[in-house]
Amino acid sequence: MALSKKPVTGMKDILPEEMKIRDYVIGVIKETYGAFGFTSIEAPCVEHIENLSNKQGGENEKLIFKILKRGEKLNLETAESEKDLVDGGLRYDLTVPLVRFYANHANELPSPFKALQMGNVWRADRPQRGRYRQFMQCDIDILGEPSNLAEIELILATTTMLGKLGFKNFQIKINERRILKAMAAYSGFAEENYESVFITLDKMDKIGMEGVERELLENGFEKESVNKYLSLFKQMEEKADQLGFLADVLGDFLEEEVKTGLQEITESVEATQNSNFTLVFDPTLVRGMSYYTGTIFEVVMPELGASCGGGGRYDKMVGKFTGKDVPACGFSIGFERIILLLLESGFQVPAQPQKTAYLLEKGLPGQELCRVIAKAQQERKDGKQVLVVRMNKNKKFQKEQLAKEGYEDIQEFYKNPIK
Repeated sequence: MALSKKPVTGMKDILPEEMKIRDYVIGVIKETYGAFGFTSIEAPCVEHIENLSNKQGGENEKLIFKILKRGEKLNLETAESEKDLVDGGLRYDLTVPLVRFYANHANELPSPFKALQMGNVWRADRPQRGRYRQFMQCDIDILGEPSNLAEIELILATTTMLGKLGFKNFQIKINERRILKAMAAYSGFAEENYESVFITLDKMDKIGMEGVERELLENGFEKESVNKYLSLFKQMEEKADQLGFLADVLGDFLEEEVKTGLQEITESVEATQNSNFTLVFDPTLVRGMSYYTGTIFEVVMPELGASCGGGGRYDKMVGKFTGKDVPACGFSIGFERIILLLLESGFQVPAQPQKTAYLLEKGLPGQELCRVIAKAQQERKDGKQVLVVRMNKNKKFQKEQLAKEGYEDIQEFYKNPIK
């Protein structure tokens, strides 16, 4: 079988120019989130299959890269189902591993615990612009904080970081899972059907109101319930205060604390934000993960026309591991999409040290080689970036390539220098 030089479908090779931007963005992320008190942790990229398949990950559970059992545990002849073959999988997000991590180490961690994670995740998804089967995620989470302070801190930290990268005029869409459930209950949908209704509602941006109506009817829901449900969204389009309108119409279906909680988050963020963005209440925002229990939010960039980050509150997840619920809330940034936007905008890493290249002719005497390397070491000590390489036969092409990589000062060293 011939070897393939191309990466596996849905994966990508990262060239030095992009890697430079990625490293810079990672630095900005760590510096900004560190200023908000988040501390870095790391969990394995392989998780127990039962943790990944606990009916909390929504559509992502259909996209797991599963790992076969090894050695004596793998018996193809006696296997009767998938569970006899598989015991692990590559993580599809960073939240499930974080919750397992927290459940395992809660007694060793402060409360509340502010975690920062950066790492690759894997989904057997259909590749598209800005979406790969292996991609980096960046998550911040606060565990042990029941109040809206968690949501406020997460939104401010994320938007501050995006502002430092030069993004502006973006939106943070916000909603509440309890509002979604109240609207479904008000419309007459059975509780066991809520998730099915939400999955269809989540497609509103793509298929429109008519498409949502058609799919709900095709799924067998009563026309009366569908009409009542969609009329809420139609009426809201004309209202300046959509949240207030919903609270009035839903009445006892919606707890008063939900409305006041969202208002508190909105007012606090708008009063203290230091980046150019708008916080928008969006009653169609669902977020695909069924583990969300309260506030949910999403970042939308006008350049991308799609989400490039999001998160929410998941107060019931830790309890699935420990038997005791712990309030938790997180925000995940679509790192790859952020990088894509920066690359397409021609982003340049600021305040780079001067880049110098030393080209050494083949056969340079040892004494002269030591002198050149000592000179390079001194310049590096002074804060410059110095590349020391052998001189190619096609020196002109080599210098052109170095110039493209940002090497402004190219010095040549010969075994018989011209005097």
